[in-house]
Amino acid sequence: QVQLVESGGGLVQPGGSLTLSCAASGFLFETFWMYWVRQAPGKEIEWVSVISGWGDTEKYADSVKGRFTVSRDNAKNIMYLQMTSLKPEDTGMYYCARDVLRYDYTGDYENRGQGTQVTVSS
Repeated sequence: QVQLVESGGGLVQPGGSLTLSCAASGFLFETFWMYWVRQAPGKEIEWVSVISGWGDTEKYADSVKGRFTVSRDNAKNIMYLQMTSLKPEDTGMYYCARDVLRYDYTGDYENRGQGTQVTVSS
């Protein structure tokens, strides 16, 4: 079955950096666009970034553009989110997910993992 496992979260000071990982299994990883989404306490889930199956197309929310970089290693079935210049408003639970359709970018995602907590605080 589809399994997505996030890791790499933690406590970091403002201006710091973290790299999150998403390990995928149970499906043909390279055939799906993959997403990072996040949820701050008391707020709705926010889309952060998405990357194409081959990794040649990336999209970012305006709130993280220029600070976050998404990438993937299809040989290892892992997606990454490199986060720099972190701000307190980046605090939240970060999830990875896959698009609802193979090969296509629909903007809809499914199969979120259990998440990894990122806390940006001094």
